[in-house]
Amino acid sequence: MERKNINRGFKQLRVWNDAIDLYVLTCNLLTKFPFEIKKTVANCIDSSHSISRNIAEGYSRQSIKEYLRFLYIALGSSGEYHSCLISFYKANQITKEYFEQLDKLHYKTENELIQLIKSIQKKMEDGEWDDTFK
Repeated sequence: MERKNINRGFKQLRVWNDAIDLYVLTCNLLTKFPFEIKKTVANCIDSSHSISRNIAEGYSRQSIKEYLRFLYIALGSSGEYHSCLISFYKANQITKEYFEQLDKLHYKTENELIQLIKSIQKKMEDGEWDDTFK
C-alpha cells in the first residue's frame, strides 16, 4: 500500500531515489571489508546514506531556506563519499570495477543534486516557493 501525503513528496525526486540506490550499492559492495577498516567503511556507508536523508529532511521542512540548507549538507556528504571512494581505490581496497560502479552512480546523483539546488535557488530568487499546506 502506497501511503502519500505532502511530507512524502521527496520520494518522487529522481535524486532521492538515486541516492537510495547509491546507499544500497555501497552497502552491497563494501560490507565485506575486513574488520580492521570497518570504521572507515561505516563512515563511507553513512556518508552515502546521509545524502538521501538530508534531501528528505530538507524537503520535509517546507521552508525554502531550510530546504537549501539541507541540500547543501547532502552535497557535503556527497563530497565526503567521493573522497572515501578515491581513498579506497588508491589504497587498493576496492577494485577498479567496484570503483567505477560506485563512482558512476555517485556522479549521476551528485549532478542531480546540483541541478536540484540550482532549481530551488531560482525558485527562491523568483519568489515562486509556496510553503503552505494546500
